[in-house]
Amino acid sequence: MLKRLKRDYMNNRRITGTSLQPTVFLSLLFVFFGVIVGRIFWLQVIEGSRYRQLSAQNRIRLVARSPIRGRLLDRKGRVLATNKLIYNLYLEPRLLEDTSWPALRDRLSKLLNISKSDLQSRFQKGFSKDPYRITLATNLSTDQILRFREQSLNFNSVQVDVDVLRYYPHGGLASHVLGYTQLITEDEYQYLSSKGYKIRDRIGRIGVEAAFEKHLRGEWGGQMLEVDAMGVVQRSLGEKASVAGKDLVLTIDLDLQRAAEKALEKKRAGAIVVLDPRDGAIRAMASKPSFDPNFFSKFFTSQKEYDKLFFSSLKPLFNRALNAYDPGSTWKAVTAMAGMESRKFPPDVKLETTSCINYGAHCFPDHNRRGFGTIGYEDALSFSSNTFFYQVGVGVGAKAHYEAAKKLGFDSLTGLELVYEESSGLVGNEKWAEDGRGWGKPGTTPWIPEDMASASIGQAVVQVTPLQLARAYAVFANGGYLVTPHLVDGNVDWTGLQKRKKVDIKPSTLNTIRRGLRKVVLSGTGAPININDFPAIAGKTGTAEDSSGGSDHAWFVCFTPFTSSEIVVVAFAQNTPGGGSVHALPMARQVLQSWWEMKKP
Repeated sequence: MLKRLKRDYMNNRRITGTSLQPTVFLSLLFVFFGVIVGRIFWLQVIEGSRYRQLSAQNRIRLVARSPIRGRLLDRKGRVLATNKLIYNLYLEPRLLEDTSWPALRDRLSKLLNISKSDLQSRFQKGFSKDPYRITLATNLSTDQILRFREQSLNFNSVQVDVDVLRYYPHGGLASHVLGYTQLITEDEYQYLSSKGYKIRDRIGRIGVEAAFEKHLRGEWGGQMLEVDAMGVVQRSLGEKASVAGKDLVLTIDLDLQRAAEKALEKKRAGAIVVLDPRDGAIRAMASKPSFDPNFFSKFFTSQKEYDKLFFSSLKPLFNRALNAYDPGSTWKAVTAMAGMESRKFPPDVKLETTSCINYGAHCFPDHNRRGFGTIGYEDALSFSSNTFFYQVGVGVGAKAHYEAAKKLGFDSLTGLELVYEESSGLVGNEKWAEDGRGWGKPGTTPWIPEDMASASIGQAVVQVTPLQLARAYAVFANGGYLVTPHLVDGNVDWTGLQKRKKVDIKPSTLNTIRRGLRKVVLSGTGAPININDFPAIAGKTGTAEDSSGGSDHAWFVCFTPFTSSEIVVVAFAQNTPGGGSVHALPMARQVLQSWWEMKKP
């Protein structure tokens, strides 16, 4: 009986599975604790450092301190760009309840005498950009600061903090040289953050500010604060001072820059370049229209203000000193060099000039419509005879003409630090024409005699920048050396072989051109440049048709003293018909007078 009951019990256990219950329970228990242990291992070991960092961030706040940007100074140490401290009003939305903003806005408006609409507008715009810190007002007055600080205990979510603003004390003076700084964009921040930039950082956009960004910007610092769950500061955990950027001394002379800008005052558009032919140092570089770089330092700028500047038909942000234009008769010195260096038209050659000469289907005229008789290089430069240089240019051909231009630095960048803003210009040649001239289909726009005639006098197929022209005439001024224009001397030897290269030009060629340019001023088209008790000057006038369809350009380029030159001046008046001697020459004269006054004891 007992055996049968025991057998039935065992059979029943097998049927109900109760014999497996301890095993299943232990297995589930093992899995449960395994998951817990695995999770703990994951949190403490594998992801431990990350979660410790997140935990620290919940109780530690880093208050960033922006670096002081390096100043820009002229060659005599006078300030061209600096920084000034301003006080701004900030709101921390995380410390503010949603329903409290209207009341807070009204109290701030009354206390600081700021319109409610301005505060509301900046609150809405600021929240979409930065939900952690919103700028409610900028550049607070001393009175506003004092009034706020008297009541600061009543504004736990609002604070007045100091900020650094880039400041240009001379406004638009040398604006194209200096450039400006502007807040970085979100796209830029994606790759600049790894280089130490913050989302509220500013970066140089154009000019020296952009070219020497790394030198000028410095390094951010900050203060670590411990806060409680409500965000209230408990104590300071330490501070890292920001590292100021380095000052930068430019080759620009503030007095000469002022003189250049003043000479451009009455012109609609143009440029002036003042260059030291001995080493390539730029003493002044002005472009009109200009702009005030302080515009970009403002915290708030309307879209209308931006559109007015960026989409103006006058293009005030455009640096005309680095843009290419038809050079007109200032180019005739290049054609003269090609003629003599090719040996087809030696220095003593005499050519008969006439009213016009036929090339292809066009009769190319002299500017006086009758010619100047039989003359040589010196008189041809002095009178600026077109028909003389047509014969030389067409006679030597495009290859020799292009080689002479390249020796003088044309059709290439000058080496200036503002490389991304500079045009390399154009010197038309057979290959360029065969390749389509930059707009046509290769093989459909061949080089023709009319092209060579135009190129001979700097028209249509030749375009140069004012800076390139100054560099080329420095070769005639300094005895045959091609210098490298620059805005910062630094620790570079600008008269060394790498920066000042001897041009492959025969002394007879160089001396003939120099005598011709001197004769331009003594008795030719450049005679009005002469100043009483002034060193001897040499130069060349130029009147150029605008190949883009506008009115004529006016040019004048000169150097002085003639025997040992210290200064080259290029004056350019864009789309100013009437001639280089009428419009550009007086501009250069103003600059030379200022330079001479500076040299007097």
